[in-house]
Amino acid sequence: MTVSLVVIMFELTGSLEFIVPTMVATMFSKWIGDAICKTGIYDAHIELNGYPFLDNKEEYPYSTIAIQVMRPSPAVAPSSLAPENQQERNDLAVIVQDGMSVGDIEQLLRETNFNGFPVVVSTNSMYLVGFVTRRDLQLALHAARKTQPYVVTDSLAYFSNQVPESTAGGPAPLRLRKIIDLAPMTVTDQTPMETVIDMFRKLGLRQVSCKTFVHGCCYRCIK
Repeated sequence: MTVSLVVIMFELTGSLEFIVPTMVATMFSKWIGDAICKTGIYDAHIELNGYPFLDNKEEYPYSTIAIQVMRPSPAVAPSSLAPENQQERNDLAVIVQDGMSVGDIEQLLRETNFNGFPVVVSTNSMYLVGFVTRRDLQLALHAARKTQPYVVTDSLAYFSNQVPESTAGGPAPLRLRKIIDLAPMTVTDQTPMETVIDMFRKLGLRQVSCKTFVHGCCYRCIK
């Protein structure tokens, strides 16, 4: 492929007298580059920038299961972590289907940096209803603040169809049912990581919820 590109470029420019030395120099450069690093410059930049890219050609022979890598990890107690690593053991951030105020959701967005949140029936049952992305939440709240004057910080957000009527003079409820993904991808906590990685690569997922009763989430990242 490298030699073919050289030939094509010289055919386009018409400088055929330099084609042989340039081909030799290009091949030697490629061999030296392959000896130093197996990946190309684009792959190196992806790795340096920490982008969550999973190469389809690369194999990931992990022997772990989803429960060992999901966040939060049930296998690691917060007290056993060093102080500088305490932040890594965050509780699972979820959104309750009915009853959270707009202020609660905005505070959740400020205090976390997750790409999205599982929507559950309640924090006691943790039954998964759907998944809502951070971007959709931010856009919906911003639009509601601008276009619905009765939506205030104390307004209750509803992610279900059962939305009560607003009381006279009280804060209006905010309907957010339309921004939920009602069929999020889920796996059991015993799913092998090879299967989870295949799902990330082939389906283009950014996160996977563990179990219908949410225990945690696996996020697409490279360590």
